[in-house]
Amino acid sequence: MARAWRIEYDGALYHVMSRGNDRQDIFRDDQDRSSFLESAGEMSERYEIDIFAYVLMGNHYHLLLRTNRSNLSKGMQWLGLTYTRRFNIRHSRSGHLFQGRFKSIIVENDAYLELLSCYIHRNPLRANIVERLADYRWSSYPVYAYGYKGPEWLKTDTILSQFGNQNRHQAYREKVQGYSDEEESLWEDLKHGMILGTTEFVKKLRDNYLAGSVQKEIPQQQKIIKDVDASDMIRKAAGMLNVDITVYQQSRRISKSAKVNRDLLVYCIWKTGMLTNGKIGEIFGVSYSSISHIVKSVQSGLDMNKEYREKYMKIYSLFRI
Repeated sequence: MARAWRIEYDGALYHVMSRGNDRQDIFRDDQDRSSFLESAGEMSERYEIDIFAYVLMGNHYHLLLRTNRSNLSKGMQWLGLTYTRRFNIRHSRSGHLFQGRFKSIIVENDAYLELLSCYIHRNPLRANIVERLADYRWSSYPVYAYGYKGPEWLKTDTILSQFGNQNRHQAYREKVQGYSDEEESLWEDLKHGMILGTTEFVKKLRDNYLAGSVQKEIPQQQKIIKDVDASDMIRKAAGMLNVDITVYQQSRRISKSAKVNRDLLVYCIWKTGMLTNGKIGEIFGVSYSSISHIVKSVQSGLDMNKEYREKYMKIYSLFRI
């Protein structure tokens, strides 16, 4: 099973979800639900994690939270193990309760929290458990929508403050009621199944957390690498070599030095895996099959020529993520 990629830093926002093993119930009664909320509160205090919203369903839960320290994995692991131990003792059982690792989506900023809380709170409606959200006890919705008393650890100000000076609870109710029309637009900003935010946010995470080699066993890293703006990198590399890419596209006959530079650029792009051979060929005005020949030629040159290899390393440094 491919392992999840966790991006963690101080002040990071997350939408977290975990499901029961084999989709079995993780809450059998209200006492279990109370036990989970108590455990969540302990986790919040112990790991300095702010919890903004929650919903407890039969076989899964959702949390919306912020880690004030870069400790999402530690906090969620503690919560899962602690609740599982209490659940097992109470029900005289043993073994895993949750299905593998928890799932998390990293969120760009506070602006997304409002809509995410609506999504989380509407879970009982989507599951046809209730007809009115006000009738469902086991979510933070009544706290937001009616000002009911919630757990002491629940942080509501961050989201409610987005409604300005109006009656915030009423405004929140109206927001949730009309949310179904906005849900599709929210998930349009979900990228690679794990990042909710703008393209600029994805680039920022890529630059900060994929500075080294990409791990093949983590699919999200592979997807983010392919999402890089290759054309921007090619322009920078071409500038370093003082060459004009359009020359390769417009002329079939190029000088020997120009061919060396072209082949090095082709090889660097090919090595990143960002573009297909066909796309690389389009950029440099050569056929699909020519890319394979160029790659083999460059590989031979790198093995035999130190100066050639140094030039390659200088160019490839621009393509390293």
